[in-house]
Amino acid sequence: MPLPDLDLSAVSTLLCDADGTLFASEEPAFEASVTVVNACLERMGAAERFTAEQLRLAANGKSFRLSVTELARAHGVAVTAPAFARDLESWVAEENEVVTRHLAAVLRPDESVREPLRALQADFGLALVSSSALTRIDASLKSSGLVELFPTARRFSAQDSLPVPTSKPDPAVYQLAVQQLGLVPGTALAVEDAVPGAQSAVAAGLYTVGMLCFVPPAERAQRVLELQRAGVHALLDSWADLADLLHRSRSTRPTLDRKDGALT
Repeated sequence: MPLPDLDLSAVSTLLCDADGTLFASEEPAFEASVTVVNACLERMGAAERFTAEQLRLAANGKSFRLSVTELARAHGVAVTAPAFARDLESWVAEENEVVTRHLAAVLRPDESVREPLRALQADFGLALVSSSALTRIDASLKSSGLVELFPTARRFSAQDSLPVPTSKPDPAVYQLAVQQLGLVPGTALAVEDAVPGAQSAVAAGLYTVGMLCFVPPAERAQRVLELQRAGVHALLDSWADLADLLHRSRSTRPTLDRKDGALT
């Protein structure tokens, strides 16, 4: 469902979110993360506890660091205190280790993602832009069979690549990717499944599409509305649909250089 006047003919690079976009990692990630989140709440002295599903619905698209900080603030914890900062770093490391190990064990290649991406790689540069830590990204790419499509230098983590860790919806990680890859406005397209990610990409001034392939069917209608409110330029059901949209758009304009967007 692209906007009627959407012109993606100048796009030369795809900036792809990871969790829930490239692989179906949201549910298993929260299955592992919830144990750490609940332990954090206990250490804070909070009575609240989550199931994995409750946590997914509350925190989808946010980093663990941001989610725990928001929970701490909601329970009256002084998040600017040095003691909380020390605890937070320990919790972030613990959660990343637990989730990375679980995703490495359960993720499998998905040809409905891998084959369209391989076809897209022939004409477009690919990069990964995520709120997750690089160790988690690396393990997930390997288990899902996508590691060769996203070289290490083209993986950007809001947790590890920025001077100060942040999280979508802050646009900083997208701004970093655009700067590091030497992209110019109009030549990059962000692919996101969650609202915070879409908000991040839109705030960075990027063409943005909402990818629905791993969104649970029962949540899809609501997600469509939320992504539209976030300002996405198109909503797509599959990576094959994205490949078709981009190749159709390219066929209407002069040939573009594969990586830098220059007319040829």
